[in-house]
Amino acid sequence: MPSLLSFANCFWALMFLIDMSAPAAAQITGGQHGFKFLSLSPSARATSLGGLVLSVRDDDATLAAFNPGALNPAMNGQVSLQHNFLLAGIQHSYAAYAHHVEALGATFHASIQHVGYGEIPMADAFGNLQGQVRAAETAFTLGAARMLSAKWSLGLNARVAMSALDSYRASALSTDVGVLYEDTASLMSMAAVVRNAGTQLARYQEVREDLPFDLQVAFSKRLRYLPFRFTVIAHHLHQWDIRYDDPALRPRNSPLFDGGEPTGGNPAVDNFFRHLIFNGEFLLGHAEAFRIRFGYNHLRRSELTVRNFRSLAGFSAGVGFRVSRLRVDFGYASYHIAGGVVHFGLRANVRELF
Repeated sequence: MPSLLSFANCFWALMFLIDMSAPAAAQITGGQHGFKFLSLSPSARATSLGGLVLSVRDDDATLAAFNPGALNPAMNGQVSLQHNFLLAGIQHSYAAYAHHVEALGATFHASIQHVGYGEIPMADAFGNLQGQVRAAETAFTLGAARMLSAKWSLGLNARVAMSALDSYRASALSTDVGVLYEDTASLMSMAAVVRNAGTQLARYQEVREDLPFDLQVAFSKRLRYLPFRFTVIAHHLHQWDIRYDDPALRPRNSPLFDGGEPTGGNPAVDNFFRHLIFNGEFLLGHAEAFRIRFGYNHLRRSELTVRNFRSLAGFSAGVGFRVSRLRVDFGYASYHIAGGVVHFGLRANVRELF
């Protein structure tokens, strides 16, 4: 019970940070922010688990992208290379390295995230093609974390993000603050994270846009007699109503798996589940060499399901396995009946490679 109270105290302390950067009025999540690419899943592991991994602590350096509090000495020397094939030929890459400094009792990481939108046709006001426009966005992140005790850790990320559209430029500064609590005796962990708190530096056409701020919490539990860990993640906790209220859409029969619009005349039920991601990971073999993952993101399914067409929108799955000194990860997330995203990743410890 004291541990749960301590976690609650940290959670409310993080809630206090909302006032510094979150908009006062609640809004729907889509199309309301600049630098939205910062919310993309940077790792194949996370893609297969519904898009977020907050309350897991192991040797995967990409975990620091979601929760800097996940940084720990086991990540020392870990390097991660990830690539995501998004829809419409958009390419998304991520690279990270983690290093533990024993003298400081802290673990550090550095990462770069890049999204290339390819070549976009450029036309004049009459629709005459004038050539091609290039668009890309990049973020550089430095982070650090310390173990406050055997169970608690606290971490911070500082990030510079840059966006380019033809000859126009924009930039922003953002931070992540995260705490993670892990009780190895009960095989349970919890986390609370403030993500993308910050502001723009340079703007497109001097138009101010909010960053994709998010307040998230998570709970993970590993079963004692089965090599399986399940996780429940809550996101967008700083704003309750994240539904798109379209009066043209009729109620559906199931709030969780049948479309995602208000069900049975009770939109609060659907809205509640839109805040949640459910995922599970089987950890099989010696040193957990083989892993099977799956996830369900109700917000994604609610927003991208096409009426009268069944699809797997919102569902995701993937595997991870060890090949010699390399860990290989594969993730697939279904977004729409038009397709999904494929994510590949390689992880290794540089001290074992050389």
